[in-house]
Amino acid sequence: MWRSLRRACAPMVLRMTLIIMTLLALPLAASAKGILRDPDIEYALSRLAGPIFDAAGLSSRRVRIIIIDDDQPNAFVADNQHVFIHSGLLLRLDSAAELQAVIAHEVAHITGGHITQRYGQAKTASTVAGLGLLLSGAVIASTGNGQAAAGLAMGISGSAARVLNGHTRAQEASADQAGIRYMARAGVPPQAMLDVLDMFRGQEVLSTQRQDPYTRTHPLSRERMRALKGYVAATPAANPPDGEAEYWYARARGKLEAFIRPPSYTLRRVKPSDSSDIGLMRRAVALHRQPKPDEAIATINRLVAARPKDPYYAELQGQILLENRQFGAAVSAYGRAAAMAPSNAQIQSGLGRALLARGQSADLPRAIKALEAARGRDPYDTLLLRHLASAYAKSGNEGMAALNAAEAHVLRGDFKAALPLAKRASAALGHGTVGWNRAQDVIDAAEQALKRR
Repeated sequence: MWRSLRRACAPMVLRMTLIIMTLLALPLAASAKGILRDPDIEYALSRLAGPIFDAAGLSSRRVRIIIIDDDQPNAFVADNQHVFIHSGLLLRLDSAAELQAVIAHEVAHITGGHITQRYGQAKTASTVAGLGLLLSGAVIASTGNGQAAAGLAMGISGSAARVLNGHTRAQEASADQAGIRYMARAGVPPQAMLDVLDMFRGQEVLSTQRQDPYTRTHPLSRERMRALKGYVAATPAANPPDGEAEYWYARARGKLEAFIRPPSYTLRRVKPSDSSDIGLMRRAVALHRQPKPDEAIATINRLVAARPKDPYYAELQGQILLENRQFGAAVSAYGRAAAMAPSNAQIQSGLGRALLARGQSADLPRAIKALEAARGRDPYDTLLLRHLASAYAKSGNEGMAALNAAEAHVLRGDFKAALPLAKRASAALGHGTVGWNRAQDVIDAAEQALKRR
């Protein structure tokens, strides 16, 4: 989960990372509220966000776009490295430019220092404590309540969350102006930002309970709209819509919609005669979810045959095959995906899961290698850690099995369950080794959290 650290600094590092680790936990197929993970969608979003990040002077490697499984339209930033977008907002947007406008506006809150200002503006002791803990990633470490921490971080409910995610009108105007500049530098039509805000026009006259969250956290007024129109009019005309950007937006939205909406919804909109890659992908997902396994597998096989060099379609093929218990074929599909995208943690994790499921004697070392590669690149996945624990247990390495199980419990905020496992791992692993240091990290965090209860 964490790189080897000296014990003295481990609790601080844990607090700085736990909140994001807890949030980044759900695969796209999961239906519970949380963060949606999918390598294809995340790659598409990185393609769309990259030009905006570059225009704002931010590193694409350090800032991530995170999709929250929430049908209510909203977007916000909670730190300087993540832009959170509700699935409901992404599915309401009509173009790549509109999504890039949302990203540009949120990025402007980062570059404008508005996050720090909001924390500084908090007045009451309880709000200061809540927001300060979230800022440092210590909600879980301090309360042991991972679910509450995730809710606070995602701005779902509570007065602290409203303060955290709310902006002043001055900040909104500043973010509008900076966002328009970033869009123009990136070649994105600035009009798209006006188009996004038009969706929420009239919301401010509604009661707070009836307003969309975006309106509550991003105050909309006539003055703001007039100023924004002025910014757009004064900005040089951008290039025509980018066909490549539209493709990646349609692909991300299409896959998200296919997993979130009822399968019948997708199948009504994607006809069997649609032979486009996005159409085939959406049909394969919908058929898989119905479930109609034979038709789903035939459709995804057709897609992969048409796009054999696309690692994300191979990954989806692996997922469908794995969930239909065709383990050998799933290993082959994930193996091809991993060969094409060796640095993608989610694909490596899928390969590890498929190897574990196939269960051949030679598969276990390969599974551990793939899962460890995934953990090294993306240590935020509790399911991955549970699979690693299982793999190590099957290999007879009880120390590493206990360590990964302990870390999985930490990410869920269950410090009571994590502590004895971490102590078992510490006793089994060599003093001063990487694994032993990781166990000390968990022990320190768990003991501190349990003392505060």
